[in-house]
Amino acid sequence: MRLLIMGPPGAGKGTQAITLARRIRGAHISTGDIFRTHMRQQTSRGKSARHYIDAGAYVPDEVTNAVIKDRLAKDDLRGAFVLDGYPRTVSQAHRLDSMLDQLGAQIDGVIALAVDPAELIGRLLKRADTTHRTDDTEEVIRHRLDLYASKTAPLLQVYRDRGLLHEVDGVGPVEEVTARIDNSLATPNSGREASRLCK
Repeated sequence: MRLLIMGPPGAGKGTQAITLARRIRGAHISTGDIFRTHMRQQTSRGKSARHYIDAGAYVPDEVTNAVIKDRLAKDDLRGAFVLDGYPRTVSQAHRLDSMLDQLGAQIDGVIALAVDPAELIGRLLKRADTTHRTDDTEEVIRHRLDLYASKTAPLLQVYRDRGLLHEVDGVGPVEEVTARIDNSLATPNSGREASRLCK
């Protein structure tokens, strides 16, 4: 099974993606984690990405697409995976389709976590107190939320039209959100059933 998890910054994508990947016995692919590794190692891709990430901007498509293409080529992705943080634009979604076509694969379902903006800002400011991420200042947070609304939210309709979208309330204890995700995936969409969760 190959899944995407979407949602605005602070919606809990990373937390849910990690446990979801375990439940489907697949890999967790986080573009944020990949870029932070590149930045720590001071690679050319890391240096290119840092300026954008620190400003709360999206890393350019050519860089993001390249790291995802490299990751999808790894042997551990021949089966299941959860993509977290990609695609973020309609053009990236089309590029992902092309990459998966070359592998003889396709996306089976898309989970979209919905959280009120005020809740998101509170979560991210609280996270900033403990993680000290450079993109967790209030100014940058608000910019990231605006960017999500203008660039990434349109993807919801793309995947809704394909019968792949599972919209899930992302507010509440982690375990409750996890249960909502599993319940949603176990329910056939209008197009096709997205999930057969491995127990």
